[in-house]
Amino acid sequence: MRPPVAPPGWSRWLVPPAALSVHLSIGQAYAWSVFKPPLESALHLSGTQSALPFQLGIVMLGLSAAFGGTLVERNGPRWAMAVALTCFSSGFLLAALGAATEQYWLIVFGYGFVGGIGLGIGYISPVSTLIKWFPDRPGMATGIAIMGFGGGALIASPWSAQMLESFGSDSSGIALAFLVHGLTYAVFMSLGVLLVRVPRTEGARAPGVPGTLDGPQVSARAAVRTPQFWCLWIVLCMNVTAGIGILEKAAPMIIDFFSDTATPVSVSAAAGFVALLSAANMAGRIGWSSASDLIGRKNVYRVYLGVGALMYLLIAQFGDASKPLFIGCALVILSFYGGGFATIPAYLKDLFGTYQVGAIHGRLLTAWSTAGVLGPLIVNWVADRQEEAGKHGSGLYGMSLTIMIGLLIVGFVANEFVRPVHSRHHIPAPREAAHEGAAQPAAQ
Repeated sequence: MRPPVAPPGWSRWLVPPAALSVHLSIGQAYAWSVFKPPLESALHLSGTQSALPFQLGIVMLGLSAAFGGTLVERNGPRWAMAVALTCFSSGFLLAALGAATEQYWLIVFGYGFVGGIGLGIGYISPVSTLIKWFPDRPGMATGIAIMGFGGGALIASPWSAQMLESFGSDSSGIALAFLVHGLTYAVFMSLGVLLVRVPRTEGARAPGVPGTLDGPQVSARAAVRTPQFWCLWIVLCMNVTAGIGILEKAAPMIIDFFSDTATPVSVSAAAGFVALLSAANMAGRIGWSSASDLIGRKNVYRVYLGVGALMYLLIAQFGDASKPLFIGCALVILSFYGGGFATIPAYLKDLFGTYQVGAIHGRLLTAWSTAGVLGPLIVNWVADRQEEAGKHGSGLYGMSLTIMIGLLIVGFVANEFVRPVHSRHHIPAPREAAHEGAAQPAAQ
């Protein structure tokens, strides 16, 4: 499935909507919690069991992005988007069958395993193409697409809740909701498959726009052997761990922080806090990644990690004394969380070039899988131990906040070690190698 080359006069601004159609769809993953209570009630599951499809989906996201990145580069964005469409929609259809027959293992396999593959391939599918279309503003371009992943839940959450209210929250109602999701997302993601185009030759670039192959180029195989790759792995892992530590436990955390004060936080107010965090996550993806085009990738990560550590310190020391301070610091941290995801593809492009940046990005996303386990584990495990020790309120989180500060400092130091890639890792003839790589799909 070779992607069509853009004809003369094709606007590069048509490519971000193609990417958004995929990322807004797969961003539904962040709205899985809507299905947890109905599944627990209808299939008699525990909270841990009802979380399994989402957890497996995130694990498969990282694994499929890492192992499928080279295939995405080789076969192009249209092939990748088609695979993502097939897997993600099929996952919902399998989950619908599992709910209808009350076979929970089929929901886990469908949504978590099959759908998770669609998450990973879909997540990285437009990255390389966007960077090649926008070599002058790679942070902004990838930020637009990855913003969609953060914002997908803002659409999916109320939509899913409305369907469950209309169809019912028993097994048949859940199955029908899964079915509608699968079919609707298949149609919506097909827009990206049909619309995506790859740039024409270097000679056809827009006036004033630098070429996509300007500068050093590094293959994915060579990139993972460089210290720069592993420094960025640490940077991404630490930044995501710090952000997801708040995101995963946001509602109970703000309730606990102010439970012993004169102004406790209600459950509805805590839900509003979670919505604010989602908005900050989404805004950070486009805002901070665009800012990185102006101030540089290394500098913006200094902000994420250095200022992020300061925000955690303020929460740890004064968070329970002021709601505006607590909320403001949390919003800044979540904007850094989203911005870190959106900026990392452009950082990779700066270091390794555009030759196989999608494959390199896929390998780096294993840091997300690690952080997805590490962040919630730190916050929840420490809170449980502190509760057993007789502590309550904000005292449940003091140690975990200190750990987060330490992790952000580790990430800050790793970012300082990032230097230009040594010439021994560069491919010998970038233009010819890229041309050969682009020609492979046509021969298949």
